[in-house]
Amino acid sequence: MARTTGFGGSDRADAIAEEAIRAIREAGAVIVDPAPIPTQSELGGATELTVLLFEFKHGLDAYLATREGVPVRTLADVIAFNQAHADLELRWFGQELLMQAQATSGPDDPAYREALDRSHLLSRQQGLDAVLDELRLDALLAPTGSPAWPTDPLNGDHFTTASSTAAAQAGYPIVSVPAGFCLELPVNVSFIGRAFSEPTLIRLAYAFEQLTRTRRPPRFLPTLPVP
Repeated sequence: MARTTGFGGSDRADAIAEEAIRAIREAGAVIVDPAPIPTQSELGGATELTVLLFEFKHGLDAYLATREGVPVRTLADVIAFNQAHADLELRWFGQELLMQAQATSGPDDPAYREALDRSHLLSRQQGLDAVLDELRLDALLAPTGSPAWPTDPLNGDHFTTASSTAAAQAGYPIVSVPAGFCLELPVNVSFIGRAFSEPTLIRLAYAFEQLTRTRRPPRFLPTLPVP
């Protein structure tokens, strides 16, 4: 159980994750708890943001260059379009991250290469690989995040926690599956694996779904109950 990630953002989500552990253990799985990611506190932050900004510009420019019949062909075009239509596009939020990405150069920039190498070292060899190898684990389990949250134009995104950082930085597979509900809001747990462990994660996720039968079809409720 990867208690260094995903936990702590919501008592209700934590309780659902604990119930998931109980169900898996009672089904016969061997649970190693805790199984901390050694470098969790060093993940994310400036290193991840540097990689994101460089790759966002490079990837978006490459994608937009293939589009036909659209008024934007580069990230610079997107920024200019937003500025030209600021009353609509920038009414609630700015485009600071887009502008930071536009200010980067290309993937050969030493700043990008250094950040990418450090990101991979912390998330792969010293992070996920380290804990999975040391404890001889098939996968890590953690809450995917807090219960689903609303996003509004005044306060923005009410994101509190997630367990995807290590896998995202490493480029390793992660599978999120339904685990429960809090006031009708879905809560998931994530199975996190090493490189090329998709077959194992899919088997684990499928077995968990068949064991718990937690998923409900969306009902598109107009309101949510408030305690």
